[in-house]
Amino acid sequence: MRGFALKTSTIFSENLVPMPSARPTVAQEPKRQRGRDRVAAIIEAGVKLFKEKGFDAATMTEIAAQSGTAIGSLYRFFPSKEALADALLLQYAQLVATELTALETKVSGMSPDEVADALVDFSLSVRPQHSFAISLLEERGGRDEKRVEFRDAMRSHVAKILRRAIPDLGTARSRNMAIVVLHTLKAVTRAETEAPATRTQILSEIRKLLRVYIASAHD
Repeated sequence: MRGFALKTSTIFSENLVPMPSARPTVAQEPKRQRGRDRVAAIIEAGVKLFKEKGFDAATMTEIAAQSGTAIGSLYRFFPSKEALADALLLQYAQLVATELTALETKVSGMSPDEVADALVDFSLSVRPQHSFAISLLEERGGRDEKRVEFRDAMRSHVAKILRRAIPDLGTARSRNMAIVVLHTLKAVTRAETEAPATRTQILSEIRKLLRVYIASAHD
């Protein structure tokens, strides 16, 4: 699953993005390739079982069996189910940060239409991971302050993208525009439940809305 196959060192970092849980993830970082492969298998199994059964119903015993890992080894890498969920949420947050940072380096010289399309394309690219992460966070009862931290980080990234694309755009307006852009992009995920033909039309309308909105900042 794209977004949950990053370097295993990402899982054990505490400084990349805000952690989604108050409890620290205390795990042993694998030193050898075999250990990194084992962590990747555990991550894959965790995603599969959390999606199929939900966070509460899935057990560490099932995750160990699904990944072909001895239960002792599983707990050595992830001392609790919460620690594994934190690792998955951290990887999603890091994926989003990486994608938006990459976009920030590309938008200089882009037209408003190109910037709008790039933002919609970003939202489409992380949509499966976004849906899974939101579901997992809600099941875990994620703390409100962590949601706010992640939301603010997203707004900051998008505001930087807008300022890079529109050099004369002030900081205050870029922040306000980022909020509008992100609320608009939520419709990309919600369109997933529509019939294919309708979804295509909705995505086209979202692109048009953002093109006009971003172009208005050039006036």
